[in-house]
Amino acid sequence: MTTKPLTDYIRTIPDFPLPGVQFRDVTTLFAAPEAFRRAVDELAAPYHGDGVDIVVAMDARGFILGGAIAYNLGLPFVPIRKKGKLPGRTIVEAYSLEYGDAIIEIHEDAFQAGARVLLIDDLLATGGTAVAGVKLIERLGGHIVAASFVVNLPDLGGEKRLKDMGIEVHTLCAFAGD
Repeated sequence: MTTKPLTDYIRTIPDFPLPGVQFRDVTTLFAAPEAFRRAVDELAAPYHGDGVDIVVAMDARGFILGGAIAYNLGLPFVPIRKKGKLPGRTIVEAYSLEYGDAIIEIHEDAFQAGARVLLIDDLLATGGTAVAGVKLIERLGGHIVAASFVVNLPDLGGEKRLKDMGIEVHTLCAFAGD
């Protein structure tokens, strides 16, 4: 297994999607099998035997991690998608993010009320997407055990925002300043 820092596998793309933004691209980590395996194992490790019932992940890169983590933990996987992508009856949540507004949705029968949920996404920035995911999960009666991410951008405030909501946050690496 690789001992190189995970940050070494994450490419930075300047001025994407807007000038001045340093986009942290985890697809390069996904393309490195040992680093990807390590990230999945490290994200899953704290939750083996921890009473988590289901893994829920955010559209779209979160799905890559969420499916692998659910497999690692032997748990069901539920996607939270962008509006209009899920068949069947859904509930929706509108939110603001760094570059505009968005709407996400989850199937209204995605899990039973009282389920203990591990929320997964690739990156935590301002926390807008994660907070919207938390709201959907809570509206279905789910209890968030933790929210886990490969990358944290702590200067953008998402980690604090989630912690202020009483959500445990687990991240593997951080990039300061953006």
